[in-house]
Amino acid sequence: MIDIEQLIEGFRGFRQEHFAEHDSLYQQLVEQGQTPQVLVVACCDSRVDPALVFNCNPGDLFVIRNVANLVPPLEGHSGHHGTTAAIEYGVKKLGVKHVIVLGHGHCGGITALVNTCGASNPDSYMDDWMSLAEGARKEVEAALPNASLEEKQRECELRAILVSLENLKTFPWISERVRDESLLLHGWYFDIENGQLLRYDAATQGYIQA
Repeated sequence: MIDIEQLIEGFRGFRQEHFAEHDSLYQQLVEQGQTPQVLVVACCDSRVDPALVFNCNPGDLFVIRNVANLVPPLEGHSGHHGTTAAIEYGVKKLGVKHVIVLGHGHCGGITALVNTCGASNPDSYMDDWMSLAEGARKEVEAALPNASLEEKQRECELRAILVSLENLKTFPWISERVRDESLLLHGWYFDIENGQLLRYDAATQGYIQA
């Protein structure tokens, strides 16, 4: 397991590699600002780093990470809306052309949701957050009542991505861009166990291997 001293040593290696005299990437990013074309809503899971999974450089992706890569629907302005604020910034300020909701296998948030059958602890921030995927859990339970727990978890991970895609469309500044095709929405799933990437295909209403 990595410790704090290893992180500091890692930074020194990073600095040596990326801030050397002849490395212009970060200088360019400072001078020109960030211009990513792709926004990724990903999970906090330490095993799923979008930049690593997609082999991207700094500045390529605008990444938002939260528990279970969920997107809430349009809501009032009371409270604090970190995920929504970041999506707004990416779409309206940065002008990204693509939004990817990136789910993954063995998601802890989805596992908790399925294991508790949607029961929520009023004192739990996580339970409240995971209620965003309760519709997906109910769909799975209705469609696969006799499936194993593992099968239900995977299917809920896949369906939760679709819930987030629909929630994205509740924002007028997203739905307008989707209609005029200046913004494309994607549902992707990283099968961490088998090292595969699945993409949701609207034409077949199912996932296909990338």
